Amino acid sequence: MKSIYSKAQMDYMKAKTVFENRASVMEKKIESTRKTTEITQQVMEGLVLETGFHDAYNDMVLAENALIEWSHSTIKHEKTYRENKHPIEDMYENLNGSPEMRAQIIQLAMKIR
Repeated sequence: MKSIYSKAQMDYMKAKTVFENRASVMEKKIESTRKTTEITQQVMEGLVLETGFHDAYNDMVLAENALIEWSHSTIKHEKTYRENKHPIEDMYENLNGSPEMRAQIIQLAMKIR
C-alpha cells in the first residue's frame, strides 16, 4: 500500500530531488570546466547560476521551511507533544541555530503520517 504524504512532504521530496539533480549536474560541470579553466570564485558563481543550482537550493530551503512549519502545527495534536511540550518547543526554537537540529526535525517531519 502506498504511503500518504501531506502537501508539505510532497513538495519537500520534489524540491530535494530537483536539488540533488542540479547538484549532480553542477559537479559534472565543475569537473569538465576544471580541465580547461582554473575554478575561481567568478567561474564558480557562473556555474552555480548556469546549472540552476542556486534556484534549486532556494526552492529546497523554502520547501524545508514549509515542512517544518507544517510538522510543528501537526504534532501539537499528539499526546507525545503534550507530554513533552517544552523540550519540543525548545527544539523548534533552536532549529535555525543548529544544522543538525534542522536536519533531525526534517527527518522526523517526513515520518509523520
